[in-house]
Amino acid sequence: MGLQCGIVGLPNVGKSTLFNCLSNAKAQSANFPFCTIEPNVGVITVPDERLVKLEELVKPQRVLPTTVEIVDIAGLVKGASKGEGLGNKFLANIRETDAIIHVLRCFDDDNVTHVDGSVNPVRDKEIIDLELQFKDLETVDARLQKNEKAAKNSKDPEAKRQIEVLYKFKEALENGRSARTVELSDVETKTANDLYLLTNKPVMYVCNVDENSVVSGNKHVDAVKEAVKDENAQVLIIAAKTESEIAELETFEERKEFLEDMGLAESGVVKLIRSAYQLLQLQTYFTAGVKEVRAWTFHKGNLAPQAAGVIHSDFEKGFIRAEVINYDDFVKYGSELACKEAGKMNVEGKEYVVKDGDIMHFRFNV
Repeated sequence: MGLQCGIVGLPNVGKSTLFNCLSNAKAQSANFPFCTIEPNVGVITVPDERLVKLEELVKPQRVLPTTVEIVDIAGLVKGASKGEGLGNKFLANIRETDAIIHVLRCFDDDNVTHVDGSVNPVRDKEIIDLELQFKDLETVDARLQKNEKAAKNSKDPEAKRQIEVLYKFKEALENGRSARTVELSDVETKTANDLYLLTNKPVMYVCNVDENSVVSGNKHVDAVKEAVKDENAQVLIIAAKTESEIAELETFEERKEFLEDMGLAESGVVKLIRSAYQLLQLQTYFTAGVKEVRAWTFHKGNLAPQAAGVIHSDFEKGFIRAEVINYDDFVKYGSELACKEAGKMNVEGKEYVVKDGDIMHFRFNV
């Protein structure tokens, strides 16, 4: 689907180390600012145990998981909104992403230089927030000027609605709040999405900690949680350095043993990939046959024709119906035929809202 999460943060907070753990692509990682200049893009497999179960039952020739793109973006510094450092490049790169993974340094280590000389994740968060807010305020003011002119010469209700939304954003941004904190109606939300504001993108905060803090956190993590409590944002704790060590282990058994020794059920990277998928409001449906069992990504709330279009545009254009089996029913009865005989295969039309985990077969004609 081409959807992307951008990894952002100040220089030297562990973005590239984390990216290396997530992707087979190897971003340069070094102890100096602006190590990453061009954004590195990794196509990341989304872990899904349901695929394993479907493979056991169907025994297909191949299995294809779904993916999400993660982009490692150059570090940002104060003044980025005015072009300082790599500011213009950073802001252009982040504008192209669909959601933000904001990495915050929450570990003390004299051997790793901090661009501002001390460890303070809340300050670091506010630096990036402020730069993005400044840029959004520029965008809002420019759009207001343009729309107010157009509204005088037109009775277009959409132009007037956009002006109302822009003023709501302007008030928030001038008071140091990001656009995503503004409460909007469903109609206003659609209008707001067309503005492509940086601070209106969904965000997840990743606290990069030392190995000893990965289970219960530390004072830096506590400070971050307190700072973002009103943002409706997820906070994840990850030890990027430790995750990189796990990634170097050759077998699943070795990785599992390493995690158990740390008191963890799964790696932070797996949690992050799942959370990134959720952050983008994405869900998964499956197609299951002897040739292929495959996971397909769709937007939460999509109707059956839209979900069919993920496979091919012709499926959406010529959509007739969808044959749908609930995942739990498929596992219970063991096959498509058994589900059909038990009355567990439903025939759905164009208004069916696809559910996460649906096993689907589309009928179409073009």
